[in-house]
Amino acid sequence: MAPDKVFGFYKQGNDWLCKARLPSDITIIVDGVNFHLHKFPLVSKCGKIACIFKELKSAHERTFTTKLEEFPGGLDTFLFAAKFCYGIRVEFTARNIIMVYCAADYLEMTDEYGEDNLLSKAKSFFLKNVLPNWKDCVLALRSCESCMPWAEKLNILQKCFNAVSTMVCTDPSLFGWPMMMYGSLQSPGGSILWNGINTGARIRSAESDWWFEDISYFSVGLFERQIKTMEERGIRSEHLAGAVMYYARKYLPGLGRWQSTQSSKARTVASFNLTPTTVDQRVLVENIEKLLPKKKGKSFCRFLLGLLRVALILGVNQTCLDSLERRIGKQLELASLDGLLIPSFSDSDTLYETDCVERIIHHFVSSESGLTLFSPPSLDLISSPSCEPLRKVARLMDNYLAEVASDVNLKPGKIRSLAEVLPDSSRTFHDGLYRALDIYFKAHPWLSDREKEVLFNTIDYRKLSIDACAHASQNERLPLRIVLQVLFFEQMHLRTALASCLNVLEAENAPTGQGIATSETAGQIVQRDGWVTIVHENRVLKVDMDNMRSRVAELEEEISKIKQEMKKVTKSNSSLTYARIISRKLGCRLVSKSSDSQTDVVGSTAPTPRPSLEQPCSSRHRKSISLFQS
Repeated sequence: MAPDKVFGFYKQGNDWLCKARLPSDITIIVDGVNFHLHKFPLVSKCGKIACIFKELKSAHERTFTTKLEEFPGGLDTFLFAAKFCYGIRVEFTARNIIMVYCAADYLEMTDEYGEDNLLSKAKSFFLKNVLPNWKDCVLALRSCESCMPWAEKLNILQKCFNAVSTMVCTDPSLFGWPMMMYGSLQSPGGSILWNGINTGARIRSAESDWWFEDISYFSVGLFERQIKTMEERGIRSEHLAGAVMYYARKYLPGLGRWQSTQSSKARTVASFNLTPTTVDQRVLVENIEKLLPKKKGKSFCRFLLGLLRVALILGVNQTCLDSLERRIGKQLELASLDGLLIPSFSDSDTLYETDCVERIIHHFVSSESGLTLFSPPSLDLISSPSCEPLRKVARLMDNYLAEVASDVNLKPGKIRSLAEVLPDSSRTFHDGLYRALDIYFKAHPWLSDREKEVLFNTIDYRKLSIDACAHASQNERLPLRIVLQVLFFEQMHLRTALASCLNVLEAENAPTGQGIATSETAGQIVQRDGWVTIVHENRVLKVDMDNMRSRVAELEEEISKIKQEMKKVTKSNSSLTYARIISRKLGCRLVSKSSDSQTDVVGSTAPTPRPSLEQPCSSRHRKSISLFQS
């Protein structure tokens, strides 16, 4: 098989040989590969090899063999240096400059061993061509993984980090960098082109995330160093947080669903044609947590919750978990319900990580000063703006309890501890707690009445709304003792509401100044207890009662008229009956003056005109009288 020739060198098996007429007289071993070279080109350029040759010269051997330990850059970089020693043309690029720089320093290829030696040329190219250019600087950092210790020794890395940090703070359009987000629709001067015509419109330089994608090609160690350097240079924390979040989402696929709803299209200043680096996800999470700044925001809190979920899956160290939980707890009022519903990835029987959520709430309570220093009846403190985060977290926890309550493996002690973790003053109403416990009782029908009563002790009956009281009084899942207590407090609420309603009505009839003060006081009572609906219903009921009173008065007047008419009918009937009784006792018959008329009055069964109108009415009125008397 013919040897593979490369610029005067060719490889044969595990050996590199120089295509020359003279035989090789020195063998240098780098990473297990033998380079068969000549002493004169190497000794004239490399101080290190010259020293080694002097030490081996005393052996009086024709060929020498030496091994270079931990050579920076590996085989390709040594081959580059060997070609330079032989006078073969070499090319400096952003991808190899740091490795060549380190190799030249390792081999001591200074100007003492030849003018314009490799070290001076590499240093000049690095300072003049790499550091001022964004793309070359990023590529140089991306390609220096194999010589990190030596580059650190020469302070090359820190110079690159400083250069990148400086350019991040600069508007890229000032340097005419081609923003790849606009593709080829850009002139060399930075203006946007339309059909090849310069429109004069400049690139939107307000975007602060144009560099996120470029530095995302760094390894975890390089990325961490770069972010810390940017922080020291005074770059805004929200920009650093955006870069860290972008990097994390790129290498942690599980964070995809926790991405912001805003457009996440990658913006970059150049096309690198690089493949993403390989990272250890567990190490990445632990380092990302350290790099995140201390800031608040809905999107940032959502990202933290997603990162916590990934951390639980990967099994990161406890220090990282505690720090994430503490960060989330300090901005828990910005969290969402779906973010808190973290599935259990441990050996626990429960569906969700309730222990983790409980620790987060403890961090929230401890971070908010003065949450437990006031009593629940304090209306001014409850309505103060400083308590708004507490109220938001209370509503969030009520919804969280309602979601996890359906887990059949959730113990009663755990749901009680979750319900009691917030102070009593955090909830204006306990309807949410009642709903969660009702769902829990439905999912756990085997609970005893005693266990239900213990759980229900977390609810303040005075803070149940009229709807919750009505539902609880008819809830078959509640023990009888709880139902009786709910009914008792419901009656107390109704009494308070009716008293408040009467105060409002009295205030309406009172003088102007006193009425306003009384109505304001009654209004505060009504608003505090939350019985606005029942007061409105009582006002409607009062109007109905007034209408009923007027109707009853009309009926009483009609009844009095009916009674008078009945008395008249009774007197006429009693006089006729008395005359008939006397005549029968005397054995006489009444003789009428006119037979026809007498027959009509006494003997005829046909009713007279008046009785025909009065008698049916008398029977109906008699029934009405008996009804009202009864």
